[in-house]
Amino acid sequence: MAITQNYRLNVIQWYPGHIAKAEKKLKEQLKRVDVVFEVRDARIPLATHHPQIGEWVEGKTRVLILNRVDMITPQMRSLWIDWFKRQGEVPYFTNAQHGKGIAEVARAAQAAGVELNQRRSDRGMLPRPVRAVVIGFPNVGKSALINRLLGRRVVESAARPGVTRQLRWVRISEHLELLDAPGVIPLRLEDQDAALKLAICDDIGEASYDNQLVAAALVDLFNYLEAVTTDLLPKKPLQSRYQLDSTSDTGDTYLHALAEHRYKGDVERAARQLLTDFRKGLLGEMSLELPPN
Repeated sequence: MAITQNYRLNVIQWYPGHIAKAEKKLKEQLKRVDVVFEVRDARIPLATHHPQIGEWVEGKTRVLILNRVDMITPQMRSLWIDWFKRQGEVPYFTNAQHGKGIAEVARAAQAAGVELNQRRSDRGMLPRPVRAVVIGFPNVGKSALINRLLGRRVVESAARPGVTRQLRWVRISEHLELLDAPGVIPLRLEDQDAALKLAICDDIGEASYDNQLVAAALVDLFNYLEAVTTDLLPKKPLQSRYQLDSTSDTGDTYLHALAEHRYKGDVERAARQLLTDFRKGLLGEMSLELPPN
């Protein structure tokens, strides 16, 4: 579904200066890297795929990590596993905030290190720690993942985009060194459906979008997903949370009704609360993307 059809006059673009500088330095550091951990948001695994990553990391081992697995249903997780396997990829699902799935990621890194040092040994070279980089959009959980792998907080992690601003090498163990990099995002967001999902999930800077338009788009997306799925997502999440059904409303109409119903007509407050509730998981385990086909 094209959720941008009613929002085309409000293009979402965000490319702050620190990301441009970091991307340049990241490309330089990639020459030293053996393994790439690509972290995506499990709610929107397609929208949080950077289109240039394949070009940047060609020839390197790539480990695909879908973070925030706690925010999607087990049924959706199974569908995504099947879909990615058909693309020749094996996704690792994590909840970096609480440590779920981290052991599996660590084992994948260890396996990559064994393979790397076997190749070095075959060439008569001494073993060394595997060098990995964590790449992904802002606020998908990269720093939280590194902290979990290390077992203590060494890099700043917060539930907002743009916290990490410098590249930094972190030694995880005698076998693994990790490069923590700021979130990377395309210079231009050509796919505005994806850009809206980034805004809904707080994976892009707040200055780039209008809360009311994004909240209305979220309602429209909920209505669409409810119409095309049966048992994959929670039933009527908005009615359950706010005692106000959205099925017969457009997103904009529902947002105004919600403002009158709970927030004394304050539409901006209603929009912010709806987005906050979704981002905190208070509307249930809600995927915003379905696997293609």
